[in-house]
Amino acid sequence: MTDHEAHPTEPTAFRLGTAFRPFAAQRDFRDAMASFATTACVVTARHGDRRLGRTVTSLFSLSVDPPSILVSIDITSDLADMIGKSNGFSLAMLSRKQQNVADAFAGRGHPDQRFDHGSWSEWPSGHPRLAEAVVAMDCDLIGAMETETHMLFAGGVVAIEKISERRPLIWHQRRYKSITESIGRNGGHVVPDGALIENGEKP
Repeated sequence: MTDHEAHPTEPTAFRLGTAFRPFAAQRDFRDAMASFATTACVVTARHGDRRLGRTVTSLFSLSVDPPSILVSIDITSDLADMIGKSNGFSLAMLSRKQQNVADAFAGRGHPDQRFDHGSWSEWPSGHPRLAEAVVAMDCDLIGAMETETHMLFAGGVVAIEKISERRPLIWHQRRYKSITESIGRNGGHVVPDGALIENGEKP
Protein backbone atom coordinates (compact mmCIF):
# COMPACT_ATOMS: atom_id res chain seq x y z
CA MET A 1 0.00 0.00 0.00
CA THR A 2 1.42 3.37 -0.94
CA ASP A 3 1.29 6.51 1.17
CA HIS A 4 -1.33 9.06 0.13
CA GLU A 5 -1.60 12.74 0.90
CA ALA A 6 -4.50 14.06 2.94
CA HIS A 7 -7.30 15.64 0.94
CA PRO A 8 -6.82 19.34 0.16
CA THR A 9 -8.70 21.86 2.25
CA GLU A 10 -9.61 23.88 -0.84
CA PRO A 11 -10.70 22.58 -4.28
CA THR A 12 -8.28 22.85 -7.17
CA ALA A 13 -9.48 25.15 -9.94
CA PHE A 14 -9.91 23.47 -13.32
CA ARG A 15 -10.66 26.07 -15.96
CA LEU A 16 -11.85 24.98 -19.37
CA GLY A 17 -10.12 26.62 -22.31
CA THR A 18 -11.35 27.28 -25.83
CA ALA A 19 -11.19 24.54 -28.45
CA PHE A 20 -9.10 25.09 -31.57
CA ARG A 21 -12.23 24.51 -33.63
CA PRO A 22 -15.86 25.51 -33.02
CA PHE A 23 -17.60 23.49 -30.33
CA ALA A 24 -20.37 21.09 -31.30
CA ALA A 25 -23.91 22.27 -30.66
CA GLN A 26 -24.99 21.71 -27.06
CA ARG A 27 -28.14 19.86 -28.13
CA ASP A 28 -26.12 17.48 -30.32
CA PHE A 29 -23.77 16.87 -27.40
CA ARG A 30 -26.66 16.15 -25.01
CA ASP A 31 -28.21 13.75 -27.50
CA ALA A 32 -24.87 12.00 -27.98
CA MET A 33 -24.28 11.58 -24.25
CA ALA A 34 -27.81 10.24 -23.82
CA SER A 35 -26.57 7.18 -25.72
CA PHE A 36 -24.17 6.43 -22.86
CA ALA A 37 -25.84 3.72 -20.76
CA THR A 38 -25.01 4.03 -17.07
CA THR A 39 -26.28 2.86 -13.70
CA ALA A 40 -28.52 5.41 -12.00
CA CYS A 41 -26.92 6.42 -8.71
CA VAL A 42 -27.87 8.57 -5.75
CA VAL A 43 -25.18 10.66 -4.05
CA THR A 44 -26.03 11.73 -0.51
CA ALA A 45 -24.43 13.57 2.39
CA ARG A 46 -25.23 14.63 5.92
CA HIS A 47 -24.07 17.63 7.92
CA GLY A 48 -25.52 18.04 11.38
CA ASP A 49 -29.19 17.08 11.27
CA ARG A 50 -29.61 17.85 7.58
CA ARG A 51 -29.51 15.25 4.79
CA LEU A 52 -29.31 15.98 1.09
CA GLY A 53 -29.07 13.85 -2.03
CA ARG A 54 -29.27 13.88 -5.79
CA THR A 55 -29.63 11.33 -8.59
CA VAL A 56 -26.49 11.32 -10.73
CA THR A 57 -25.12 9.51 -13.75
CA SER A 58 -21.80 11.42 -13.98
CA LEU A 59 -19.70 9.07 -11.87
CA PHE A 60 -16.79 6.77 -12.56
CA SER A 61 -14.04 4.74 -10.94
CA LEU A 62 -10.95 6.86 -10.31
CA SER A 63 -8.39 4.51 -8.79
CA VAL A 64 -7.87 1.14 -7.11
CA ASP A 65 -5.00 2.41 -4.98
CA PRO A 66 -6.49 4.11 -3.11
CA PRO A 67 -9.99 2.82 -3.85
CA SER A 68 -11.70 5.97 -5.09
CA ILE A 69 -14.44 7.34 -7.31
CA LEU A 70 -15.09 10.68 -8.98
CA VAL A 71 -18.53 12.28 -9.01
CA SER A 72 -19.74 15.50 -10.65
CA ILE A 73 -22.17 17.73 -8.72
CA ASP A 74 -23.71 21.07 -9.76
CA ILE A 75 -21.53 23.75 -8.20
CA THR A 76 -24.53 25.89 -7.23
CA SER A 77 -26.30 23.08 -5.36
CA ASP A 78 -26.63 22.76 -1.59
CA LEU A 79 -25.33 19.20 -1.95
CA ALA A 80 -21.99 20.38 -3.32
CA ASP A 81 -21.66 22.76 -0.39
CA MET A 82 -22.58 20.02 2.11
CA ILE A 83 -20.06 17.54 0.70
CA GLY A 84 -17.36 20.14 1.17
CA LYS A 85 -18.44 20.92 4.73
CA SER A 86 -18.84 17.29 5.80
CA ASN A 87 -15.66 16.10 4.03
CA GLY A 88 -17.43 13.11 2.57
CA PHE A 89 -20.46 11.61 0.91
CA SER A 90 -22.23 8.30 0.35
CA LEU A 91 -23.32 6.62 -2.83
CA ALA A 92 -25.91 4.05 -3.86
CA MET A 93 -26.01 2.31 -7.23
CA LEU A 94 -29.72 1.72 -7.66
CA SER A 95 -31.40 -1.59 -8.44
CA ARG A 96 -34.09 -1.92 -11.08
CA LYS A 97 -36.74 -1.90 -8.32
CA GLN A 98 -35.64 1.51 -7.04
CA GLN A 99 -36.90 3.72 -9.85
CA ASN A 100 -39.03 5.60 -7.33
CA VAL A 101 -35.86 6.53 -5.45
CA ALA A 102 -34.19 7.71 -8.64
CA ASP A 103 -37.21 9.84 -9.53
CA ALA A 104 -37.47 11.37 -6.06
CA PHE A 105 -33.81 12.38 -5.93
CA ALA A 106 -33.96 13.66 -9.51
CA GLY A 107 -36.44 16.30 -8.37
CA ARG A 108 -39.80 14.65 -9.05
CA GLY A 109 -41.56 15.52 -5.83
CA HIS A 110 -40.96 17.74 -2.81
CA PRO A 111 -37.26 18.02 -1.82
CA ASP A 112 -38.09 17.47 1.86
CA GLN A 113 -39.68 14.11 1.06
CA ARG A 114 -36.86 12.52 -0.91
CA PHE A 115 -35.73 10.29 1.95
CA ASP A 116 -39.30 8.99 2.32
CA HIS A 117 -38.51 6.84 -0.73
CA GLY A 118 -36.41 3.75 -0.05
CA SER A 119 -35.20 2.29 3.22
CA TRP A 120 -32.52 4.50 4.78
CA SER A 121 -30.16 4.10 7.71
CA GLU A 122 -26.70 5.62 8.09
CA TRP A 123 -23.06 4.69 7.82
CA PRO A 124 -20.77 5.10 10.87
CA SER A 125 -19.78 8.43 9.28
CA GLY A 126 -23.38 9.60 9.59
CA HIS A 127 -23.92 9.77 5.82
CA PRO A 128 -27.16 8.19 4.53
CA ARG A 129 -27.12 4.49 3.67
CA LEU A 130 -29.69 3.05 1.25
CA ALA A 131 -30.79 -0.55 1.70
CA GLU A 132 -31.44 -2.93 -1.22
CA ALA A 133 -29.17 -1.09 -3.65
CA VAL A 134 -26.89 -3.02 -6.00
CA VAL A 135 -23.92 -1.33 -4.35
CA ALA A 136 -23.67 1.18 -1.51
CA MET A 137 -20.49 3.04 -0.58
CA ASP A 138 -19.32 5.44 2.10
CA CYS A 139 -16.61 7.86 1.02
CA ASP A 140 -14.23 10.33 2.61
CA LEU A 141 -13.47 13.40 0.53
CA ILE A 142 -9.87 13.07 -0.66
CA GLY A 143 -9.88 15.67 -3.43
CA ALA A 144 -12.00 18.26 -5.18
CA MET A 145 -11.79 20.16 -8.44
CA GLU A 146 -13.84 23.19 -9.42
CA THR A 147 -15.03 23.90 -12.96
CA GLU A 148 -17.25 26.74 -14.14
CA THR A 149 -20.44 24.75 -13.57
CA HIS A 150 -19.65 21.65 -11.50
CA MET A 151 -17.60 20.38 -8.60
CA LEU A 152 -15.70 17.16 -9.17
CA PHE A 153 -15.39 15.31 -5.88
CA ALA A 154 -12.92 12.46 -5.40
CA GLY A 155 -14.21 10.08 -2.78
CA GLY A 156 -11.95 7.63 -1.01
CA VAL A 157 -14.09 4.52 -0.55
CA VAL A 158 -13.95 3.41 3.10
CA ALA A 159 -16.91 0.99 3.19
CA ILE A 160 -18.79 -1.08 0.60
CA GLU A 161 -21.98 -3.10 0.67
CA LYS A 162 -22.89 -5.01 -2.48
CA ILE A 163 -25.55 -7.50 -3.55
CA SER A 164 -24.44 -9.03 -6.84
CA GLU A 165 -27.77 -10.79 -7.43
CA ARG A 166 -29.62 -7.50 -7.95
CA ARG A 167 -29.90 -6.04 -11.42
CA PRO A 168 -29.00 -2.36 -11.84
CA LEU A 169 -31.32 0.41 -12.90
CA ILE A 170 -29.92 1.72 -16.18
CA TRP A 171 -30.36 5.24 -17.57
CA HIS A 172 -30.16 5.23 -21.36
CA GLN A 173 -31.67 7.48 -24.03
CA ARG A 174 -33.44 9.51 -21.32
CA ARG A 175 -35.38 6.57 -19.93
CA TYR A 176 -34.92 3.81 -17.39
CA LYS A 177 -33.93 0.37 -18.59
CA SER A 178 -32.58 -2.86 -17.17
CA ILE A 179 -30.38 -5.65 -18.48
CA THR A 180 -30.84 -9.34 -19.02
CA GLU A 181 -28.89 -11.74 -16.87
CA SER A 182 -27.53 -14.16 -19.44
CA ILE A 183 -23.90 -14.20 -20.52
CA GLY A 184 -21.82 -16.44 -22.71
CA ARG A 185 -18.17 -17.38 -22.74
CA ASN A 186 -15.92 -17.29 -25.76
CA GLY A 187 -12.29 -18.26 -25.46
CA GLY A 188 -12.18 -17.38 -21.78
CA HIS A 189 -13.67 -13.92 -22.33
CA VAL A 190 -17.05 -13.03 -20.90
CA VAL A 191 -19.27 -11.87 -23.75
CA PRO A 192 -22.58 -10.16 -22.90
CA ASP A 193 -25.43 -12.00 -24.56
CA GLY A 194 -28.22 -9.93 -23.05
CA ALA A 195 -29.63 -6.59 -24.08
CA LEU A 196 -30.97 -3.44 -22.55
CA ILE A 197 -34.69 -3.68 -21.95
CA GLU A 198 -37.24 -1.10 -20.98
CA ASN A 199 -37.64 -1.06 -17.21
CA GLY A 200 -40.80 -2.90 -16.31
CA GLU A 201 -40.60 -5.28 -19.25
CA LYS A 202 -39.72 -8.92 -18.72
CA PRO A 203 -36.36 -9.99 -20.13
